[in-house]
Amino acid sequence: MKTVGYLIEGVQTVAVSGSLDTEVTEIQLDNRKVQAGNMFVAMCGTQVDGHDFIPGAIQNGASAILCQKMPEQKVEGVTYVQVADTNYASGRIATRFFGNPSEKFELVGVTGTNGKTTIATLLYNMMRAMGYKCGLLSTVCNYVDGEPVPATHTTPDAVTLNRLMGRMADEGCKYVFMECSSHAIHQQRIGGLKFAGGIFTNITRDHLDYHGTFDNYLKAKKMFFDALGKNAFMITNLDDRNGLVMAQNTKAKVLTYSLRSMADFKGKVLESGFDGMLLDINGREAFLRFIGQFNASNLLAVYGAAVSLGHDPLKVLTVMSTLVPVNGRFDAIRSPKGFTAIVDYAHTPDALTNVLTTIVQVLDGKGQIITVCGAGGNRDKGKRPIMAKEAVKYSDKVVITSDNPRFEEPEAIIADMLAGLDNREMSKVLTIVDRRQAIHTACMLAGPDDVVLVAGKGHEDYQDVKGVKHHFDDHEVIRETF
Repeated sequence: MKTVGYLIEGVQTVAVSGSLDTEVTEIQLDNRKVQAGNMFVAMCGTQVDGHDFIPGAIQNGASAILCQKMPEQKVEGVTYVQVADTNYASGRIATRFFGNPSEKFELVGVTGTNGKTTIATLLYNMMRAMGYKCGLLSTVCNYVDGEPVPATHTTPDAVTLNRLMGRMADEGCKYVFMECSSHAIHQQRIGGLKFAGGIFTNITRDHLDYHGTFDNYLKAKKMFFDALGKNAFMITNLDDRNGLVMAQNTKAKVLTYSLRSMADFKGKVLESGFDGMLLDINGREAFLRFIGQFNASNLLAVYGAAVSLGHDPLKVLTVMSTLVPVNGRFDAIRSPKGFTAIVDYAHTPDALTNVLTTIVQVLDGKGQIITVCGAGGNRDKGKRPIMAKEAVKYSDKVVITSDNPRFEEPEAIIADMLAGLDNREMSKVLTIVDRRQAIHTACMLAGPDDVVLVAGKGHEDYQDVKGVKHHFDDHEVIRETF
């Protein structure tokens, strides 16, 4: 059993009221889940203030409260710990409560705008193929070795994160790979974790609804690498203009990967088709079942991380040749009519451009590209017209439709996207609010050798409308159309 005194050791406190010998049976961020003997953490969230729920937590049996604002009315027998930042403190406390799990395996974090899920998942699959027990924390799903644990955020809160890692340590996992979102880094959800290594993929406009400016977004990502220890490695993408900026203040050993310039892990695409690519990595060739320059870049990061973890380069390449794409990332489905439909999670201008330019290269003028895309509601509005413009630039026809409208009207989101187009560009565009009908229409327009790209949702099997998640899977709708 852990005491409050043990849990807050090393955490700078503002004030403490009550006994440090109070025992803590569990840590909770949701007052509704609090049971007898739990510590309730009052977070200052962007939507609600956890301090408002302290009375409810105590009523449910909380023995300790971690807070930023000390309550005026205190309940006898409850220990109150005031800190300057509950985001910062909760990570450290959760790490101690669950037995410092990240010290019991090799933890590698992946951050950047695009490629996080692919890289983390491929590393997880690769190491399991090599016979190791592994953990994965990703947008699509979390895994404790082979057991799936549904994911609700790219990076869970600090308590959920450490609880999962505790399970991974108990299962004997040798490696754990995790996506580190900018929100999680900024909110210090990964505080207190010990990383063996970190990977930077790229950075383009995203999440400005949260960060406000691109500079703030960049700084949030950079915080992850600034915090790496001297015994860790950092692998950064030289093909991104901010790749070396990310490495400026890190204490970790810096390694680089690139498709364009000399690097520790240098790659070149020799041949490419819709069935895969022949990739040269550091002078060795391998056929890999992935498509496009952006995937070649992701694979270099995977190779670099595996080698940095001490594995033989030739064995790494051999196992890489058996890997398959992650669900919802450039998933190609062949139509009986002779065209190819591709489902991809691309939901930023840069990601959409990467996917479309890859299709252009592989098609080599032998077919048309019909793109179905939208934009998420209650997110960065500035990227909407940019996405529409990129879609039109590389496509022969574009069907603009609904994505996850959340609490916005789909028609208003579509109008924001269309605002970025001139009359000539508009001549390529259809607008169909109903996503199912939009996908049906795009497939009906396609002929032999054409490609239909359905972008934006990828692995998601729902559509978020007015706070309700309705079942919707782009893959299913495409097959239904076929």
